[in-house]
Amino acid sequence: MTALIYLIPVALFLGGLGLAAFLWSMKSGQYDDLDGAANRILFDDEE
Repeated sequence: MTALIYLIPVALFLGGLGLAAFLWSMKSGQYDDLDGAANRILFDDEE
């Protein structure tokens, strides 16, 4: 039971860290162009 005293704050901290990383990736535009990379591999850029 005493292990929960340590595990609950650690789990909340890691969850908050994951949420902060997700919000940072949304703010920095990581998910703006989801289809661009999928279409880019189909075409050659060589001219």
